[in-house]
Amino acid sequence: MTTTEPEKNSFYNLGIAPKLLEILDRLNFKIPTPIQTKSIPIGLEGKDMMGIAQTGTGKTLAFGIPMIQRLALTKKRGLVILPTRELALQVEETIYKIGNSLGVKTAVLIGGAPMNKQISALKRNPHIVIGTPGRLNDHLQQKTLELSKVGVLILDEADRMLDMGFLGQIERIVKHVPQDRQTLLFSATMPEEIIKLASSYMKLPIRVEIERPGTAAADIKQELFFVKKENKINLLQKMLNEYKGSALVFSRTKHGASKISKALRGAGFSSTEIHSNRSLPQRRAALDGFKAGKFRVLVATDIAARGIDVKGIQLVLNFDIPENPGDYVHRIGRTGRAGMSGNAITFATPDQTADVRDIERLIRTTLPVSKHSEFSAPAELGNKPGRSREARPNREPRQYRKPQGGSFGGSKPRRGRFDRGRPPRADKKRTFIDFRSGGSFTKPSK
Repeated sequence: MTTTEPEKNSFYNLGIAPKLLEILDRLNFKIPTPIQTKSIPIGLEGKDMMGIAQTGTGKTLAFGIPMIQRLALTKKRGLVILPTRELALQVEETIYKIGNSLGVKTAVLIGGAPMNKQISALKRNPHIVIGTPGRLNDHLQQKTLELSKVGVLILDEADRMLDMGFLGQIERIVKHVPQDRQTLLFSATMPEEIIKLASSYMKLPIRVEIERPGTAAADIKQELFFVKKENKINLLQKMLNEYKGSALVFSRTKHGASKISKALRGAGFSSTEIHSNRSLPQRRAALDGFKAGKFRVLVATDIAARGIDVKGIQLVLNFDIPENPGDYVHRIGRTGRAGMSGNAITFATPDQTADVRDIERLIRTTLPVSKHSEFSAPAELGNKPGRSREARPNREPRQYRKPQGGSFGGSKPRRGRFDRGRPPRADKKRTFIDFRSGGSFTKPSK
């Protein structure tokens, strides 16, 4: 019996150290994802890299494995910068699973957590520091964080950090990191302007692109409903009755998330919410309860979306269409993860066709429009009332009639550029005054 074929698609051919391979096998990581297959060998060689792949394809292992192995060889430190608290905790959880038995120590520096505990963690000389830009700068200002020994810098969800206005904070952090370092940058979306900006931190970076930036997973069934704002909550309840599994609902605002969750609880659904108004313990309790099945529905804002990594989410529902088209890819990437199928439904009001087109332009796919007999509303083309997004029936071509009274209409005949070359009107005469004699005379028009 030959084992050649399975070995080709495994972690054993990527240059990973035997001890790490044992850990991966024990954690039941058998087959690497495409981004892991291409990124890990480059990371192990110490080269700078930009990795672009869909959300949910295993980017954390793609940079976590080479970082741990490189730090063991170089005796330096690692720094991971991310946009949100939830994502920082998720990355720390994954790195802990891999590196704990190897003695790898980590420190998580995020807002909403006590500074004293973070300072204590830094005093234990962690091998890897994971944090958000704001809190990392807080520690740098207080001189409780030393980055002179950093040998590997990770920028995860880099586009999101720059979109959220973290560029200045990231630049201040990078100034404290040695130039002689390895930099790995990962994200699901990577606009060209972001690439140019991020390349200033890197030395001849290798670009690893599994899918075109903005690509949504193929295993996700996408639907679009045009619905009036006042009917959204009723349609949401209909969808939750149709899809019986766990559901992740996205709202544009934190106040909207609270209202949605409260309305769902009033309708008998077990629901909780996660947004910036909730404390870190509340957010962790909500996410843990959702993972454990205590809550069937989790309502979230985009600021928390990047840290939600829950297996088996059946439905992602965009109660509000995202402001940034790139967030659409990240939102629906919470379902259909690791090769599983998923469902993504988006609600749009009739005047949001332009926002829909922006998303379709990014993902290069037309979102299928579904209708509900009770709540669906016609869309408006160009945000103008009365124009449907659907194809209009064929109409007879307009019949244009030449205006009366000349080429340009009106009651007074006039000659314009369209009258050139035409014979003059015979009955039209021009009157001239003779100032010497005081009389007048007429001549035919030329």
